[in-house]
Amino acid sequence: MTLRFTIACMLVGFGLTGQVSAQSSDDQLLTPKSHITIENPKKLSAGEADKVYRTIIDELSGMYALSGDRVAKSYLNWRRYNNGPYLSSTHGNRYVNNYANNKAGDYAGSRKGVKAPVGAIYAKDSFTITKEGMVYGGALFLMEKLASGASPTTANWRYWMILPDGSLLGDSRGDSPEAVNFCHSCHKLVAKKDHLYFVPKSHRQ
Repeated sequence: MTLRFTIACMLVGFGLTGQVSAQSSDDQLLTPKSHITIENPKKLSAGEADKVYRTIIDELSGMYALSGDRVAKSYLNWRRYNNGPYLSSTHGNRYVNNYANNKAGDYAGSRKGVKAPVGAIYAKDSFTITKEGMVYGGALFLMEKLASGASPTTANWRYWMILPDGSLLGDSRGDSPEAVNFCHSCHKLVAKKDHLYFVPKSHRQ
């Protein structure tokens, strides 16, 4: 199965809202406000989705790695906490997987009041399957817990996102931070769980 890395793939795989703000007459910046929701994605069981994932992950992760990002190059060596890709409504009805590094501790549960340790990194790769069975690569969504006071406006979380062609959409601690502002806006809804969304019970390992 071959992924479709085209402009259409980037828009379907990530979902830019088309919100554009002009910084100057020569510079326009795409500033997404949220994920565009994929309408009528193909519904698969965890096992069926995992079969698709296994056929595309080498190509998909290879494209992420083109970014040069160290996490994009290594996250597949981390523990995966779900038993198969699942549709994530918070990521626009894309199929996602939950990976976390060794510092992250237990990523499967959802315990209020428990804080992620500094240095914990969480990664979600993603893909889309249309109702017709077309497969598109999605973005790699990344979060890192920072030291206290490192980023007060994001509750000491770093957010960054790599598109399925290997380009960096934005990094809250680096290039184009405004492009990923909406990430923290969404994660603030689960502030009592240290801003983390966890694996649905039906998909936990």
